[in-house]
Amino acid sequence: MIIGLDVGGTYTDVVLLGDEGIVRAIKVLTDAKALFKTVLSGLDKITEGIPPENIRRIVLSTTLTTNAIAQAKISNVGMIVSSGPGIDPEFYRTHAHYVAVCGSIDHRGREIEPVNTCEIEEFARNFAAEGIRHVGVVGKFSTRNPQHEILIHERIRPYFEKVFMGHQISGNLNFPRRIATTYLNAAVYPIHKQFFEAVQQSLEKKGLRIPIHIMKADGGTMNFAASMDFPAQTILSGPAASIMGSLAFAFDDEESLVMDIGGTTTDMAILVNHVPVLNPLGICLGPYKTLIRSLESHSIPVGGDSRISIQEGRIQIGPERMGPAMAYGGSVPTPTDALCVMGKIKSGDREKSVQGFQSIAHDLGCSIEAAAVQVFDHTCKAILKEAHVLIDRINQKPVYTIHELQEGYQVNPRKILILGGPAPYFARHFEEISSFRVGVVPRWDVANAIGAALARTTCEVSLFADTQQGIAMAPEEGFTAAVNRDFSNSDAVLTAGELLKQKAARQGASPEEMEMEIVENQQFNMVKGFYTTGKNIRVKVQIKPGLIDEYDTIAGILSTE
Repeated sequence: MIIGLDVGGTYTDVVLLGDEGIVRAIKVLTDAKALFKTVLSGLDKITEGIPPENIRRIVLSTTLTTNAIAQAKISNVGMIVSSGPGIDPEFYRTHAHYVAVCGSIDHRGREIEPVNTCEIEEFARNFAAEGIRHVGVVGKFSTRNPQHEILIHERIRPYFEKVFMGHQISGNLNFPRRIATTYLNAAVYPIHKQFFEAVQQSLEKKGLRIPIHIMKADGGTMNFAASMDFPAQTILSGPAASIMGSLAFAFDDEESLVMDIGGTTTDMAILVNHVPVLNPLGICLGPYKTLIRSLESHSIPVGGDSRISIQEGRIQIGPERMGPAMAYGGSVPTPTDALCVMGKIKSGDREKSVQGFQSIAHDLGCSIEAAAVQVFDHTCKAILKEAHVLIDRINQKPVYTIHELQEGYQVNPRKILILGGPAPYFARHFEEISSFRVGVVPRWDVANAIGAALARTTCEVSLFADTQQGIAMAPEEGFTAAVNRDFSNSDAVLTAGELLKQKAARQGASPEEMEMEIVENQQFNMVKGFYTTGKNIRVKVQIKPGLIDEYDTIAGILSTE
């Protein structure tokens, strides 16, 4: 059996999957102030009466790191950055405790200027004196030679609880994005660590000593313990779970627009022939442009529990969620209350919804029933408008899917797949007011948790070789090897593939999941005078994001339920 758990802004959804499909599915209210307690409550209920030995895997999807960044509740950390000649690293400053230091490596990994260890230790003492416990260290070309980052790490390690090195966070060459990515990993580490320890302790008490995985933004999973070194990888794991939950039910040979309509937000993405569109460079979170690989998604603050107000005679949906719908004990009217007034939703207290819509009807100058229809129609149109924003954004740049680049391709989805609690109600109205054909994902109410449960473990490896210097490196993996002048692209791919297998195994992948693909394979001749003196080779390989082998059986069962 597999447990999938997805933490949403309103509800935390939990499923227990077996050979027969869904064994159990529950929803618990999300307590944003005690998120780990919410998770543990969900796990307690889903495993009640189930022998621990019957459960072989748990996959979590959490908004914890995303919310911490969005709400500016991240920890105060230190950043030590070295770049050498070129743009002043001050241009990439992330926050107050950020220092630029001596020392530089060039683009081929050669030392240009040594590290000043006295300077490094002085900054470390100053940071420690100000109560900083976590630090990020980034050098401009550390992905070509990490010796400066390693030296700085060794010098400052006695002063801090955790030090993140940029070359281990990402093997990509984008210096400003590597700074931002390393900073965010350090900044969200304390809250992620607290979450990790709480989950671990609770499961141990229940006797569940089994692999725990956590969703990443690219639609894959990683071993929960491994996430302690890469906590920022869990940013946007919620939308990723929703996308993976729709994957098995996507339409054949065409594009689909996926929508997860929750209580707080609506998350959207595009599938091209069953494959999600990817943001290959990295997530942008406010001012932080990162190297965190992610599925291309779009989240808007419009959901079933969004607050409804009338401003200057116009309907305003959200962006706040003030609690549940009035039909379920809330204090302000919501789109869910509109559905209750319209008689679409039979549960809940319709009279409370009607009371909430009295002021809305008054301000709109119509009956309560007509006001509910207008509010629901406005909500649907607002969501569809944002869907076109996502489509336009994707079409403004090359289209990457998780499998390949489709140069010049323009996405134009004519079908929508909907999941989330109110999915059936929205599906019918979307078809009435648009040219889209609309389908509802089986078990739409917990499809995001199903996506988390069935997602495959993913990871990537970047390898760089310089045959003139006789060296091959994958600094992110701590790998260095001597090579001869005959070392080729094929040799680089084989070496990177072996490193990828080892990394995937460490992160919890089974051998059956290790479907490797090459995402970058470049070679440049280095010429001095009129002679080729060596080759510069760059290779990047990955485990394809996708669903584990059981997905087709379970998807078939769900489709017929």
